[in-house]
Amino acid sequence: MFILFLFNIFILCAQEEFNAKDSIVLSRFPYTQQVVYICRDTMKNVDGRFPSFSPMFLIYPDKPCDKNQAQDLIYELGINEYFHKYTAIVGVVNPLGDKYDNLRDFEAYKDLINKLRVISNLKIIGIGAGATFVNKVVACNADAVAGIMSVNGEVGKKEGTPVPAFIAGNRCRVVAHAYVERNGATIRKNRDGCLYYTNEKEPLLNVVVGSNKLFSLKDMFAEAWKCIFSKNYRFNNYRHTWYTGCSFGQYGPYELEPYIMLDSMGIVRYTVTKDLLGTGTFLWYEYHPKSTIKAPKGSVPLLILLHGNNNDPRTQAETSGFIELCAKENFVVAELEWQGNGYTPMGLDGIEQVVYYLLKTYPQLDASRVYAEGLSAGSATATGLGIRKSHLFAAIGGHSAGLFPNRYSFGFNEEAIVNEAIQKRGWVEMPYFSVVGTSDEVVPFINQDNWKNNTFFHAWKVYQIMNGMEVVEKTDFSKYRIFGIKLEDCCNVSTNKNISMEVGVQYKDSIPLLKIAIVNNYGHWNFKPDAQLMWKFFSMFARDPVTKKLIYKIADK
Repeated sequence: MFILFLFNIFILCAQEEFNAKDSIVLSRFPYTQQVVYICRDTMKNVDGRFPSFSPMFLIYPDKPCDKNQAQDLIYELGINEYFHKYTAIVGVVNPLGDKYDNLRDFEAYKDLINKLRVISNLKIIGIGAGATFVNKVVACNADAVAGIMSVNGEVGKKEGTPVPAFIAGNRCRVVAHAYVERNGATIRKNRDGCLYYTNEKEPLLNVVVGSNKLFSLKDMFAEAWKCIFSKNYRFNNYRHTWYTGCSFGQYGPYELEPYIMLDSMGIVRYTVTKDLLGTGTFLWYEYHPKSTIKAPKGSVPLLILLHGNNNDPRTQAETSGFIELCAKENFVVAELEWQGNGYTPMGLDGIEQVVYYLLKTYPQLDASRVYAEGLSAGSATATGLGIRKSHLFAAIGGHSAGLFPNRYSFGFNEEAIVNEAIQKRGWVEMPYFSVVGTSDEVVPFINQDNWKNNTFFHAWKVYQIMNGMEVVEKTDFSKYRIFGIKLEDCCNVSTNKNISMEVGVQYKDSIPLLKIAIVNNYGHWNFKPDAQLMWKFFSMFARDPVTKKLIYKIADK
């Protein structure tokens, strides 16, 4: 399902492993009118970051560069020091002529965006005349841009898409004013010698004016990284699925999302490889808030995350919103390479063994509060875990998939899952939170035409069966327009992403065992705001480690 790798565009780019200065080997980017020199990290760093939302730095220089000059500029900025750690892409974009022409180079910019197709963390750097072009043209058309660094450029226009920006060099405060106006930034603070302007409703929309003490490009880039570039990424999942790509301006401004920086969040990450079953080596990543490392015995919840089909095993940790949440709520997260992908596939039994290993290794973990959540294929697997391994988990969440009817998929047989739910009916209860986007074309949203074989409807039904709830045999969209089934406490939840969710609950007696969130006009991917809703739902439930009975605690109003 995860066809990503827009980066097939870069196949022609020569690559070498990280090795001092030679780690950045530039090649001419194909199929563009202007000369663009580009290099992509090898993506082989298992201790690095999730590569699909890693930074892409495009530099607009003061004047045209040949390949050697382009490489020198990259090192003068110091980008080489971030390149491998963050699995980055870096390129130098020359003007079409000897000087920038706003009209012609804007067309070239649009053509480059269209050639890239899938963009998720685009950072634009302008220097001198290149900064002027960025300020006057790119900044006004920055739907896909996650951040801008402008050095010694002239003032641009106030119109256009809001975009985080770092402004340095000559007349930097005057240049920054257009960005401040565009971003609706009203809060002004001095911090570490820099001047910050922030949008109160969207804290990622910062404009930062660099300190006069930043004399070199390397100093400026380091400051831009610290206060702008490391704070967010930008991708578009509105009315389509982001990794299928889109053209310039097709779906409007991309979403701003936090780019997690573990050190600043107080989180320690471990990369773990273990053979727990004698079948081969498992890989998983652990995320421990520092506050939990010496917490009292049995006091810290554990959340297991499962990535989508053949995704990178850091996908959920870095894009679901749960890492940001665990830093605030003090729970531990482990994301598992459950499919293998160079390691041993875990299967449901292997996932169970990883949980046991974690509980034995970290006595601060609470065996009564273990939860699982997944995306796409990981959602289907988590949904199966809730039935098959109901003794282990206190609640289950699934994003962008449920159970696929009449199929053997992702290591288990759906028919066996249904039979197990039937056998456990009335004896076992498992809370389930299901999330689906209405524009999901990969695993389609439920509607009046597809409900009979719809993966979400089927998952809801199987959990209704096992939980001993009223089982909804068919949908009625004429009566229940949004969900197709009767739910209680229905409400619309708005977010600062200009995307809303429809939420409803099905109760068994007074216990909310099934909760559904529908993300309006959203494609096949995580939606970070629903992580908080899901965690609040999870936190109402525990499972007695001895009797295996579900424990329900009424949520605080």
